[in-house]
Amino acid sequence: MSFTVVGFPGDRRVTLFADACRAAGLAEPRVVGWPDVLRGTFALPAGVPVRIDSPGEDPEADALLRGPVAATRTGGGARWYAGFVEGLGRIADAARAAGAPLLNDPDEIAVMFDKRLCHARLSAAGVPVPPALTGVDGYAALRARMAEAGMRRVFVKPAHGSSASGVIALEVAPDARAGAGAGAGAGERIKAVTSAVRREDGFHNSLRVQTYRTAEEVAALVDALAPDGLHVERWMPKAGLSGRVLDLRVVVVGGVPTHAVVRTSTAPMTNLHLGGRRGDLGAVRAALGEDGWREAMDVCARAAACFPRSLMVGVDLLVGIGWRRFAVGEVNAFGDLLPGLPGLPDGPAAGVDAYTAQVRAAMSALSGSTCAT
Repeated sequence: MSFTVVGFPGDRRVTLFADACRAAGLAEPRVVGWPDVLRGTFALPAGVPVRIDSPGEDPEADALLRGPVAATRTGGGARWYAGFVEGLGRIADAARAAGAPLLNDPDEIAVMFDKRLCHARLSAAGVPVPPALTGVDGYAALRARMAEAGMRRVFVKPAHGSSASGVIALEVAPDARAGAGAGAGAGERIKAVTSAVRREDGFHNSLRVQTYRTAEEVAALVDALAPDGLHVERWMPKAGLSGRVLDLRVVVVGGVPTHAVVRTSTAPMTNLHLGGRRGDLGAVRAALGEDGWREAMDVCARAAACFPRSLMVGVDLLVGIGWRRFAVGEVNAFGDLLPGLPGLPDGPAAGVDAYTAQVRAAMSALSGSTCAT
């Protein structure tokens, strides 16, 4: 048996999957580059199972998807998404023509890359998610919808963003220091924490979290992101340990949670590239208790069940203060890049990494012909 991988040759994701294939005694996967997919100059081998991986670290693919803008620039998500979905459609067509089973479904990947569609699918299935605001097309609409819903703390997310690009953790509170007769907007305090930094040519992604404290600054950022679509959710206060808030990235393979990593931070965003750190999973399990842990994993499995034709998804699980409430923040089509992380000791992938778990699950699924086609 062998696999075809649509990805970026030499990328860590592709390399780790190839390592897992070789360790299982399988042939080296053939790699089809995303630039060839986006140009329509590729073909898939007949009958060979296909794994669709991320184009994210391929500069050539990124340039084709984004167009002539700096790679660090926030925004441009709608154009990127349109090109990505077109590429997914080409993969689906080529797979059908070649009779090649797909390990992850292009239509489901497209839903996961639109936070609005993904949230709606999870909500319709009864998976707990933070309440969302609709109809937000700019800062004025955001503030109006927040007031209508009685929300003072929200996360504002670009609809097609990833890696916390452009995400804003926004808090609005009354300002007791504002006296009678103060001007409009003077009676409140605004705090926006984000990865976006303002430069002369617009907002760019930064590896350092930024804080803005004026309505003018926040409005400029929200209005810059809005044309590409926004997804706005109530800010769910997270549980924490040792002075750091946390959430979980849980990898679900074949419908079963197999790997989990704790992400901790002193900022609202826990992404590891923004200063987040891996936390102590044992301490989290102890805080949750066995019943709480089982419920947490059940929520992740239910989220994954919303994407039944995808062998693997990564679920971002929010754990509320008090350790009794859970909500799914996002479901990631390519959420398995957790190098060196062994599987949960009481799960089906105990002691092996996420890629080995997927190779084993794929071999089992293919023997039963359950993969997408």
